[in-house]
Amino acid sequence: MKEIKSILAAYDRLDHATQRAALATVVRVEGSSYRRTGARMLVMDDGTWVGGISGGCLEGDALKRARLAIARSKSSLVTYDTTEDDAHQIGVGLGCNGIIDVLLTPVLPDDPHSPIAVLQDVVADRRQTNVLLTITKLEGSLNGFETGNIIRYANPESLGGLDNDSLADHLEQRIRKVVEQSKSAALSFTLEDGRELEIFAEFLPPELHVIVMGHQYDVFPLVKVIKEAGWRATIVANPHKIHREVAALVGAVVPPEEFNPKLIDNYTAVVLMSHDYKTDKNNLPLVLAAPYIGLLGPRVRAEKIFNELGKEGITISPEVEERIFAPVGLDIGAITPEEIALSMVAEIRAVFSKRDGGMLRERTSTIHER
Repeated sequence: MKEIKSILAAYDRLDHATQRAALATVVRVEGSSYRRTGARMLVMDDGTWVGGISGGCLEGDALKRARLAIARSKSSLVTYDTTEDDAHQIGVGLGCNGIIDVLLTPVLPDDPHSPIAVLQDVVADRRQTNVLLTITKLEGSLNGFETGNIIRYANPESLGGLDNDSLADHLEQRIRKVVEQSKSAALSFTLEDGRELEIFAEFLPPELHVIVMGHQYDVFPLVKVIKEAGWRATIVANPHKIHREVAALVGAVVPPEEFNPKLIDNYTAVVLMSHDYKTDKNNLPLVLAAPYIGLLGPRVRAEKIFNELGKEGITISPEVEERIFAPVGLDIGAITPEEIALSMVAEIRAVFSKRDGGMLRERTSTIHER
């Protein structure tokens, strides 16, 4: 989401009377690639760009092709095959060893299906899980939709604009699978008239939201790392105890008496770090619905909190305890507040990615699922 926000900010700065732009999007990856599907880059006709589609090996060529797409006002799909032993192939020798499809779409301010407009809607509705359907291959048009257009799927009615009930039914079935697996997919269909239609169905969850319950000095490095990761942070503490530099890095500072557990959704992590036993104990029952709960301090401290809450009639079930990480953070030998913040953010990322946070060299399968 951070990359999308940067792209939208750059687009807003354009003088549309004199400048034009194209959006490059990775829509398919086979094998190894530094960036995965959904990576984006906004290319301006003056040769500048924001975002990225690789580790640097494809950007130069994509820049040239994007400027050509701008000149032609027509989307195009480019395939980079770095698996071939061809010295003239872009990316060979840089270790990519994969096949990457990049869609280049001119961005026109008056286009009703502009990808920028769709991304603006996605960012505005920050807590919504989205499925974006990008047409990557289509000869001609389909009821006004062309290659490069995006449909933001919310429900079956979102497909009504296609004016094709049979296609909509098939799409709906495939979208359900994308949502169930929380995984983007490349979809292919054959239309009644024989034309091939290819769609990149992108599963785009909301940005991770970290609720930090505490006001001590170690909150500052934590929210800085969260901000750099492109996540959203909320601090629950007395606003008068939060330095203005810290407040500037977060989405909100909420007084403890105004905290509402409804802030928690499936993409919310909570970190209890008040450095006060009683405060953490009182806060824990309020956040038990969170998919990740980090509790600062040693394990014996957490067990004491669990036991005392149990005696007070608040039972921490095994299922809930599985979501409580105490001590919080990965075991990286962190000592300073900055290192501890790094270990906490890394653990949060691992949990939401369903990974164990181990060393990649010990991973027996590929880094990314294929």
